[in-house]
Amino acid sequence: MPDYIYLLENRLSAAQQSALRAVRELTRAAQMPVFLIGDAVRDLTSGNSVRELEVVVHGNVCELKKSILAAGGVLWGENTAARRLYLRFPGSVRLDLTSARKTDYPKCGKPVYTWASIHEDLRSRDFTVNAMAISLNDGSYGLLMDPTNGAADIETRHLRLVSNYGFLEEPARLIRAARLRVRLGFELEERTARRYENARAEEIIGQLSDEERSRELEQIGHEEEPLKVMDAYESDGWMKALFAGWTSAKADAEKLRALHELSIELQVQGVYPDVSAAQMQLLTAKVSAKDLAELKKAMLRPGFVAEWNGLDQSAAEFSKVLLAKENAKPSAGYTLFTSYAPEAVLWLGFTSKQAAVQEKYRSFLKEWPLSRQRIPHSLMLEMRITPELAGYAELVQKMFLELLDGGLTTVEEMRAFLEPFSPPAPPPPVTIKRSRAKKSTEARVKVRVDDDDEDELEGEDAEDVDGLEIDGDDMDFALGDGEDRTLLTETEGDDDDVFARATVSDDVEMAEDDGDESEIVESEEYPDPPRGGKVGKSAGAGRSAAKAVGKQAPGRSGTGKAKSSTTGKSERRVTESRPSAKVEAKPTSKAGPVKMPSEKAVLVKAPTKTPAKAAAKTPVAASRDGKNTSRSAKAPVKAAPGRDAVSRSAKKLAAPAAKSASKSGTAGKAAVKPEARPSAAPSKSSSKAARTPQRPVPAVKKASKVATKAISKGSGSSGKSSAAKKGKKR
Repeated sequence: MPDYIYLLENRLSAAQQSALRAVRELTRAAQMPVFLIGDAVRDLTSGNSVRELEVVVHGNVCELKKSILAAGGVLWGENTAARRLYLRFPGSVRLDLTSARKTDYPKCGKPVYTWASIHEDLRSRDFTVNAMAISLNDGSYGLLMDPTNGAADIETRHLRLVSNYGFLEEPARLIRAARLRVRLGFELEERTARRYENARAEEIIGQLSDEERSRELEQIGHEEEPLKVMDAYESDGWMKALFAGWTSAKADAEKLRALHELSIELQVQGVYPDVSAAQMQLLTAKVSAKDLAELKKAMLRPGFVAEWNGLDQSAAEFSKVLLAKENAKPSAGYTLFTSYAPEAVLWLGFTSKQAAVQEKYRSFLKEWPLSRQRIPHSLMLEMRITPELAGYAELVQKMFLELLDGGLTTVEEMRAFLEPFSPPAPPPPVTIKRSRAKKSTEARVKVRVDDDDEDELEGEDAEDVDGLEIDGDDMDFALGDGEDRTLLTETEGDDDDVFARATVSDDVEMAEDDGDESEIVESEEYPDPPRGGKVGKSAGAGRSAAKAVGKQAPGRSGTGKAKSSTTGKSERRVTESRPSAKVEAKPTSKAGPVKMPSEKAVLVKAPTKTPAKAAAKTPVAASRDGKNTSRSAKAPVKAAPGRDAVSRSAKKLAAPAAKSASKSGTAGKAAVKPEARPSAAPSKSSSKAARTPQRPVPAVKKASKVATKAISKGSGSSGKSSAAKKGKKR
C-alpha cells in the first residue's frame, strides 16, 4: 500500500492528480467505491509514463455526469449501454469513467454486461497486466488488487491472457496484443502466442465490433511512436481490418519527428502539450479527403476529433494574442506561453512561418531561460528565504519575471525586492554564564569533599585489614607470587604516618621462632643508610620489587622460618635462611582466603600489640632458581597500637607456600624485621584503623606511589657489586 501511495503522489503529473482528486470527491459524495484500473496501474507498476487514466466505480457513472461537468471535466464521448464516460480534464488529461461489470461473450465480438464488483471486472479483462486495480477509497487508499498475478507478468515482461478463450471472445484483443508489444516491449507468453497464431489463422479479426474498431483506430494517435505501431499492424494484417485506406506510407515521418522535438523543448520550459491531435494530422497527411472524413467519423471520442479539426484555428488565435501590444514585454510573453492551451502553443510553433512568431518562440525556448541563472539564491538563503518557506516557488517566478524585463540589476535592488518576503530572524540562543567566584567556591568545596572521602576510605581500609583473623597468626603482606614474593615492612609509626626506611641486600635470611616475635641480627659490616638516602641495588631491582602483587590463594605464601638477633641500631647483617618446617594451613575465617590486588606496591597498616613491641618487616624477594637476588625497596607501613589478628592470619597463609618451597628444593629468601623506631602514643585515627577492616585497593595505590619514590631514590645506591655480595654470602 505505501508503495502505490508513493507512486500515485510522485509518478502522476499535477494535472492527473487533480483530475483523480476531483473524481474521488464526487464519488465519495455519491457513496460509490472508486478504483484506478487498467493501463494506468500497469504503467505505474512497470515504470512507463501514464498516458491516460481509467477509473471504475461501483454504481452507475451516468449519474455523475452533471457533477463532473460542473467540476471542470469535458465530456468527449459517452456509451450509455456500457455505462462509460470519456472525459477530458484541464491539463490535457484523458480519463475514462466506467461502472464495474462482468463481461460475457455468448457470441464472438458481442459482449453482454452484468454489473458486478471490482473483482469480477478484473477477471473479465483481456491480459493479466491490465487486470490490476488500486483502491482510491479513504479506508484502503493505495491498496493493490491483483487477482490474476499481473505483477509477476510485468516483472517477466510477458503478455498473458486472463481467459483461455480471450482471442475468440473479443477479436480486438489481437490488435491490442500487437500494440502492447510495441509500446511496452513485452512478449506473448508461450500459450498466449500459440493462441494468437491460431486466432489469426482462423481470421477471427473479421468479427471485430465497430466500437472496438473505433477505439483501436484512435489509439494509434495516442501512441508515443505511432509509425511503429502501424508497421506492426500492417505486418500482421490488422490495418486492413481497421481502415484499409490508411497506411504508414501516407504519414509525414519527417515532420512527425520535428513535432516530437518541439514537444520535448516545450516540456523543458514547463509546457506539456498532448501531441495526439497533432500526430493524427501528420499521420494522415497523405490520406485522401474522402478517406480522411470517413476516418474521423470512425473515431471513438467525438471530442478528440473536434480537437483535431480545431488545431489550425486555435493556433491562429494564439498567434494574435502573442503578437498583441500588451504581451510585448518579455515577462508578459513568457506568462502567455506557460498559461495558454499547450496544444495550440505546440501547433503554432510547428506550423507558423511568421518571423515575429518565430522570434517569440526562439526567445521563449533559448534566451529567456538564461535569466534564471541570475536569481540570487545565495542572497535568498542569507535572508532566510528557503524552499521550505510557503510561497517560495511563486516568489522565484516573480523574481524571474522581473529579471526578464531588465530589473533588479544590483544587489541592493534585489535585497529591497526580497525584504518583504524575508521571515524574521530567530531569537538568539540563551547562554547561562556563571561567575568566576562561584566556580572557585564550588571547586574548593569539591576539593574538601574529595579529601574527606579519601580520609574516610583510608580509615575504612585500616578497619578492613585489622578485622581479618585466620587461626590466630600474624599476617605478612608481600609483593609477587610464589617464590618471587617480597614481604612488606611492618613498622610502628606516629600519627602522621612515619615510614620506616631500610636497605635490604642480597644476603637475607628469614627465621621464625616458636613465639610470635623475631629478633633482628645486626652487624657492623652493613651500616644503616641515612634517613632519606638511596636504597636498593639498581633501578631495575626497584622496579622488580614494585611488581604487581600476586593473587594470594589459600595455602600459599613466600615466607619461611627466619632467625635473627639484634646487635646494634645503626648496622644490620642479614644471612641466608634455612629451609623451614612444613606448616599446614587451616583457614578458619569465614571471609575465605585473602587475595591481594595486583599493583606495584602495597601499603599495609599492620598494628602491633603495643608501640614498644612493634617490629618492622623488611621486604625480601625469593627467586625461582633458589639463588638470592637483591630486591631493595622502601615499604612504608602505618603503625597501629597492639598486635592484631591480621599478623597471625598472614603467618597462617604463609605456611603453605613454605611447604611448596621445601618440596621443590628451593630456599626462599627471608624477610627480616628491622628494629622499629619508637612511636608516640596511638592516636585516634590509629585506633580507628585497628578496629575497622581495611580494604586493599586504596592502600595499593598509596603503596605504589611510595614504592615508585623509593625506586627513584635507590636506583644508584646498591653500593656493592654482585660478585662481592656472592662472596659475602659464602
